[in-house]
Amino acid sequence: MAENTASSPLLTECSRKEQDFMGSREIPAGAYWGIQTLRAVENFPITGTAISAYPGLVSALAQVKHAAVLANFDLGLIDAVKKDAIEQACQDIEQGQLLDQFVVDVIQGGAGTSTNMNANEVIANRALEHLGQAKGEYSVIHPNGDVNMGQSTNDVYPTAIKIATIQGTYALLSAMAHLREALARKAVEFDDVVKVGRTQLQDAVPMTLGQEFSTYAVMVDEDERRIREALVHLHEINLGATAIGTGINTHPRYAAEACSHLQRLTGLPLVTAGNLVEATQDCGAFVLFSGTLKRVAVKLSKICNDLRLLSSGPRAGFAEINLPPRQAGSSIMPGKVNPVIPEVVNQVAFEVIGNDLTITMAAEAGQLQLNAFEPIIARSLFASLTHLTAACTTLADHCIDGITANKEYLRSQVEASIGVVTILNPLIGYDAATSIAREALATGRSVTSLVLEQGLLTDVELDEILRPEHLANPQARTPDPLPL
Repeated sequence: MAENTASSPLLTECSRKEQDFMGSREIPAGAYWGIQTLRAVENFPITGTAISAYPGLVSALAQVKHAAVLANFDLGLIDAVKKDAIEQACQDIEQGQLLDQFVVDVIQGGAGTSTNMNANEVIANRALEHLGQAKGEYSVIHPNGDVNMGQSTNDVYPTAIKIATIQGTYALLSAMAHLREALARKAVEFDDVVKVGRTQLQDAVPMTLGQEFSTYAVMVDEDERRIREALVHLHEINLGATAIGTGINTHPRYAAEACSHLQRLTGLPLVTAGNLVEATQDCGAFVLFSGTLKRVAVKLSKICNDLRLLSSGPRAGFAEINLPPRQAGSSIMPGKVNPVIPEVVNQVAFEVIGNDLTITMAAEAGQLQLNAFEPIIARSLFASLTHLTAACTTLADHCIDGITANKEYLRSQVEASIGVVTILNPLIGYDAATSIAREALATGRSVTSLVLEQGLLTDVELDEILRPEHLANPQARTPDPLPL
């Protein structure tokens, strides 16, 4: 029984008719997708963002289908004509063609079936085109019988997510390295800039601004290492598991053959999971990886908090550093410039932290032999990866590279800081240091002026103590012993 198609947002005047077990529908004649995709578009008008927004996922789906058809051909399950046409269609998609044909919403019910069927239909119709056949001639090449042979959404979709995540992570690691290098350059530039360190927002002991930025570079470097460690777990795939992990409707050697071809196509050291039933229902690798992205986000946000605080002012704040001015900061206050780049990175971090909670809840909500919520896991992972990558690049190029230091102001803060007495303590004794600190607080005078006035140290000795290299590495300077 035909259904009413007048309300379909995808219908055009020129159309072809396709049929499934629920009935028949009119499909735009030029569309490479088919009836299953049409139903999904109508059923899931959720975000307005199609899976085409994530080209890495689309390419990964094509790579999985490509590996599958090669494995089926090796096993004698599909003939050379169909294999060649399907392979060529997959290669077209891997090269970025037909991206606009992947139209289903990124968030969908059905555990990713709509995404899998969108891929099956596009590949089938492209393969038909390569054979000189009309779109929809599924008696020649069928989306399910041929393109999806030996597969289920439940092994295709998570495998594609993992491949897309791995490949997307390379871009993030490159952006993080770019940010780390920018921070390291600033560490060198500010190596001789002394400042007051702070704990609990209170004056502590002197350090250099170079040390502060070097710390940020180390933080990013550590997270690059943690990401690489977490990435290892995404290389275990369940392709060949089909519906629940038993491998129903596949050749006994299919899983191994498909994985071997997928290794070659992707260039990744993929391995078939040891227990496919477990691997089909377990989303632990996504939880682990998302948690690592959250760690990156938390630490990036902390760095940006520091940058906003250190640059606050310019007259009534810390005013230790100057961020490069990027745009006018107010529609009512002339001349105001805001720390917009750290602010946007903060907001990306908040999103990533929220995405991690979403992934955690989706992974926890799986039941029995399948997790039906992998679409929201995929959307959240890809959003975190994409936005963190952009945030790292933006922070490096539009903020870190242009930071300058208010050197003389920072030096004066060190000389006026009560924290200087901590450095002088081994030289003048604890009691004298305490007395100096108390008087400095009471009178507002600097520690150094009081030390000189009381003859506890000379100008030459103070200058030596307050040299940047000594402040940065106090262990390198061995103080003269106090007289007994």
